[in-house]
Amino acid sequence: MADAKTYLNVPYAEKDAAKALGARWDAAIKKWYVPANKDIALFAQWQTESGLALSPNDESRKPKADSAVGGTTRSSDKNFIAYDGDQPPWD
Repeated sequence: MADAKTYLNVPYAEKDAAKALGARWDAAIKKWYVPANKDIALFAQWQTESGLALSPNDESRKPKADSAVGGTTRSSDKNFIAYDGDQPPWD
């Protein structure tokens, strides 16, 4: 498990302190983590409750693509008419 990452709960206001100690940002998961070669004890104040390490290949704990913001929202109203930007549907 040499490639394992231990993820942290670092508030935005404390990101510079975590980075100075050697924490790295995982852009895909949007969390700070401790690389395998760093002493985890330095990051005790930000450790997650579970304290689990995550391998880069562990897809089960990564966020799903469909949970991303910006997806399509559909109305449950059967009479809903989407506005296409040309002419309002009520004219």
